[in-house]
Amino acid sequence: MERVLPFRFDEEKGVFWLLDQRRLPLEEVWVPVRTAQEMAEAIRTMVVRGAPAIGVAAAFGLVLAHLAGEDLKAADHLLRQSRPTAVNLFHALDRMRPHWGDPVASLREAFALWREVEETEKAISHYGAKVVRGQVLTHCNTGPLATGGYGTALGAIVEGFRQGRVTHVWVDETRPYLQGARLTAFELMKAGVPATLIADNMAGFLMARGKVDAVIVGADRMALNGDFANKIGTYALAVLAHHHGIPFYAALPLSSVDPKLPSGEGIPIEERPPEEVLELRGVRLAPQGFPAYHPAFDLTPHRYLTGIVTEKGVLYPPFDEALRDALGLA
Repeated sequence: MERVLPFRFDEEKGVFWLLDQRRLPLEEVWVPVRTAQEMAEAIRTMVVRGAPAIGVAAAFGLVLAHLAGEDLKAADHLLRQSRPTAVNLFHALDRMRPHWGDPVASLREAFALWREVEETEKAISHYGAKVVRGQVLTHCNTGPLATGGYGTALGAIVEGFRQGRVTHVWVDETRPYLQGARLTAFELMKAGVPATLIADNMAGFLMARGKVDAVIVGADRMALNGDFANKIGTYALAVLAHHHGIPFYAALPLSSVDPKLPSGEGIPIEERPPEEVLELRGVRLAPQGFPAYHPAFDLTPHRYLTGIVTEKGVLYPPFDEALRDALGLA
């Protein structure tokens, strides 16, 4: 099964290449990034996106800052401001801080972080494959493009298909940025997994007809009680799954858990430009002058979760105890 990675590093030339995810699936365009400033802009404009992938990209952004002779404090600040919700970004930059001023150690740490992402997601895929079955519905994009590794929720789905547990995938298009339609569908085709694209507002209809056996999504930040922020539309899916008695899982590395937050109330919700709702690839969808609102994420309360799939296994309620134990905080 083919795996499509979102970036590569040319160490000899000092260039970090990003697969422009805004252009997929119609074009595969690679964007060269040579400075931390360029990396921050690429993260902000979603050339690269997905919490784990953003973390790896930010780490290499500081490597590029070393190579380009940029002020490291300013570079760190720029990168921290690029996307506010995904906690992996901040974890990665915190890990890089002790290596400021040492380009060799900085590069070594960035590669170590990338390797850890891959190993973590192998484990998540393994554990997640054990809990998904039949026809599975997913939202947004959680495959290698979003992570730089094997994927979280989508990794579990692909591994579940490989093991014969998953028979079919329903892919939410994920308005307004269409990560499901453009990216998840692209990755599932590459992996050879049978799947069908649906509009986001079709999920309830499918559940009512008995065509969904499980729902699994990713998470950009999770609080210690299991509340989590994920792509806008996740909360509605959780409520629908709960109403229909369908298992609902979040798959994420433990690095996406914010130990400073006892609940999800403190998770910042990024608001993106309204033009992303009003336009689609430059084509206007609404009347000129009509307003739009675009929160990029929503908050799903932990009470709707069946389980949390992590690299240490599947965690079950009470989630505050399970997460503290998994994080070594108990």
